[in-house]
Amino acid sequence: MSPMRLSLEMLNAAKQSEFIRLLDGTYEHSPWIAERAWAKRPFRTHAALKLGLIEVVRDAGRDVQLALIRAHPELAGKAMVAQALTSESTQEQGKAGLTQCTPDEFERIQKLNGDYNARFGFPFILAVRGPRGTGLGKDEIIATFARRLENHPEFEFEEALRNIHRIAEIRLDDKFGFVPELGNLVWDWAERLAQHSDPGYAEKGQLTVTYLTDAHRACAQRLSHWMREDCGFDSVEIDAVGNVVGVYHGKDPAARRLLTGSHYDTVRNGGKYDGRLGIFVAMACVRELARSGKRLPFGFEVVGFAEEEGQRYKAAFLGSGALVGHFESHWLEQKDADGVTMRQAMERAGLCIADIPKLAREAARYLGFVEVHIEQGPVLNEIDLPLGIVTSINGAVRYVGEVIGMASHAGTTPMNRRRDAAAAVAELVLFVRKRAAAVPNLVGTVGMLEVPAGSINVVPGLCRFSLDIRATTNEVRDACAKDVLAHLGQICEREGVRYRIEETMRAAAAPSAAPWQQRWEQAVESLGLPLHRMPSGAGHDAMKLHELMPQAMLFVRGLNSGISHNPLEGVTNNDTELAVRALQNLLSQLATELA
Repeated sequence: MSPMRLSLEMLNAAKQSEFIRLLDGTYEHSPWIAERAWAKRPFRTHAALKLGLIEVVRDAGRDVQLALIRAHPELAGKAMVAQALTSESTQEQGKAGLTQCTPDEFERIQKLNGDYNARFGFPFILAVRGPRGTGLGKDEIIATFARRLENHPEFEFEEALRNIHRIAEIRLDDKFGFVPELGNLVWDWAERLAQHSDPGYAEKGQLTVTYLTDAHRACAQRLSHWMREDCGFDSVEIDAVGNVVGVYHGKDPAARRLLTGSHYDTVRNGGKYDGRLGIFVAMACVRELARSGKRLPFGFEVVGFAEEEGQRYKAAFLGSGALVGHFESHWLEQKDADGVTMRQAMERAGLCIADIPKLAREAARYLGFVEVHIEQGPVLNEIDLPLGIVTSINGAVRYVGEVIGMASHAGTTPMNRRRDAAAAVAELVLFVRKRAAAVPNLVGTVGMLEVPAGSINVVPGLCRFSLDIRATTNEVRDACAKDVLAHLGQICEREGVRYRIEETMRAAAAPSAAPWQQRWEQAVESLGLPLHRMPSGAGHDAMKLHELMPQAMLFVRGLNSGISHNPLEGVTNNDTELAVRALQNLLSQLATELA
């Protein structure tokens, strides 16, 4: 006899004792969480229930949270050997293969358990069923164990709680008999597309897809196939710059369209979700529309942009730029590391360069542009929210510079007679940090520092550096840049050194269009989630489309502290499910407005 499936109706109607019983085992040996969450009823959605339980833990205080962590067993530890695990933990560790460890694996895990407990004072917690819910491999578990052993204790405490909440989320899904089918679909597409990677990286198991390589062209073909055969788009093409363009017509094929999408190229040794998540979420929405035979009062155009990262050629946002009529002809003569020009790469890919100007869209044909994107930062991860509303894409300015002093003997040059180029730049780094921290939503970074031909016994005579300043408005960005450059001049005058600096990039801020941001907000609220509004510090294709039409973005929480441009970049199937549902909600809202 199969166990009774939970429902929100049952939980919302339950007395406190019954509520606790129904949620028994969701959190390991911790019925107090359900006891306190009972007062938060009624829960409108599964997402609201999960968040309610998380809030109880968040409000419980440090000592109670520590007790919750310590209530969990070690991985492949004494409780497993003694067969004293709860049924939930037994199933989870079994799915991950931890009950069938080799002697070497078991010894390695025991050593890690001991080292981890000694360092942090609590057991290592990992949601071993993983982001897809089907179980991590033992090698991945051991690698994660070793990596997290190096974390700061405070960070690791919070990471343990985040993994406990993920364990609880999967257990709740089991209790409800809920399968995030659309989230799984998107997650699986990402895994399959990641099978294509450039030579030199593929052999190492690394993901790198740069503009018009064989791997890049294979990705375009795979996306085209899925759009056409699996999702039911009415038309699919690869355009003159390599963008994959799928159109799902509205009730009237001539109706204005909503544009969406993101990029499918990657940085070198990058992650599977940056850019691609936004393509897949939109594809899943079209798949559901086509399967139900539903047509909207507007067309839906999904674009997989061919190039955003600027990795092979210095032409970032090439794909989305072409849609706003921005393609520089001199880009065609740029050469990659192997001496292949962009023109040659396009010709080899069978692209028609003469058609590039025809890609420019007419604003009057479009309602706007929306983009779903992985956050690429730690904020949503830290506040335990799956989705965030983007208020603006930060404007950015970048410089490269150098300070020129005098190289001299480290032992014979008195401190008050040095012309130390590196010391001057070090002072600038600290000023940038202080100046940016003084203003909300302003960030400043010196990401590159170099002392050419430096030596341990030589006062640096030259120091090269980069400077990156970003803010939600151009005015805040420019005020910071002005202050930083003025301070650089003051430092150099005082230290008897000189400087050269060159502006290499300037991008305007792209505030979200209020009506579109509000549609995202309503879409997220419909899921039973609170709203978290946030700026985007990274650039996105939406920045380019902003030049032509109103735009707004939705962020999806990333795993591993939201790391991106990194193999550790990740999302869960549940969060991805919510992203698809949010976009579906937005489409429904728009359909109602235009009906």
